[in-house]
Amino acid sequence: MKELLASPAVRVGLSISIATGLYGISFGALSVTSGLDFWQTMALSLLLFSGGSQFAFIGVVGGGGSGIAAMSAATLLGMRNGIYGMQINALLRPEGWRKYVGAQVTIDESTATSTGQADPDEQRRGFWAAGIGIYVLWNLFTAVGALAGSGLGDPKQWGLDGAAVAAFLALLWPRLKGCEPVAIAVVCAVATVLAVPFVPAGVPILVAAVVAALIGWFSHGRSDEGLEPDVEPYQEHHGHRRHGGPVSGADT
Repeated sequence: MKELLASPAVRVGLSISIATGLYGISFGALSVTSGLDFWQTMALSLLLFSGGSQFAFIGVVGGGGSGIAAMSAATLLGMRNGIYGMQINALLRPEGWRKYVGAQVTIDESTATSTGQADPDEQRRGFWAAGIGIYVLWNLFTAVGALAGSGLGDPKQWGLDGAAVAAFLALLWPRLKGCEPVAIAVVCAVATVLAVPFVPAGVPILVAAVVAALIGWFSHGRSDEGLEPDVEPYQEHHGHRRHGGPVSGADT
């Protein structure tokens, strides 16, 4: 155990787990004040386990959108985890039950922690330390937030009906890197605002996704622009420092 805790990757993974897990409090509180009950909230964190997707889901539901619109928004944001999964599978080559557990805990943070390591053993330790640590703490703090949020009453009374969207934007905006991604975000925001009076709740976010996809398809932005990871992947191993490549995405 002492040797494990001395691992740079494990230390980074555990520190990320604490910082990210605390976001679960806000998700739990916002979820129950948006209309979901305690067990529905916990199911989202236990099964979906993708912070950005979860905030998008409750944002649509809290705005009066349909379940299909909420699931569509969550799916669009969660697709990046499938790409991470291919990367992690090639990097760590998990076998047996580790494949299934690893798939569940493959998120922005666990991928960034793993790919930021030079040594194969450190890559493995970083992935599991961040993935399992965040999973446990995210769900624990989701429960705390859900229990606390259930006593707040009507979300509109406190202005919480828009808090899920605000929380998601707060996570996303600081991670935009470069002029073109910022411009795309602004265009998508304008498209969303224009679509609100004419389409059902939950659909404007899908309109924004289509606009972003079209711009991305026809544009040729620089390779160093996009989304920053939730953490800067790094490590110190045997006196050497290495910076990993950027990992895109938005999560808990």
